[in-house]
Amino acid sequence: MQTILTIDDDVAAKLESLGRDRNVSLDNIANEALRRGLRNMDEQSKPREPFRTKSVDCGTPLISNIDNVAEVLAIIEGDAFK
Repeated sequence: MQTILTIDDDVAAKLESLGRDRNVSLDNIANEALRRGLRNMDEQSKPREPFRTKSVDCGTPLISNIDNVAEVLAIIEGDAFK
């Protein structure tokens, strides 16, 4: 089957480089890459378990309000930050 595809420059360069390294035609290396990619896409369609993080109590914050960045820097670094 013959189909025209528009391939991004970086992908074309990588395909050409792989083809030269393996001494394989561009058609063959592109087909191999598509097969591997499609196989990988099928495998990734399985639902993943959600990632969970545990919360940690860090105690009372030293600075009660961090809305004013300049004030926070003045408290932490003194007036030398300016």
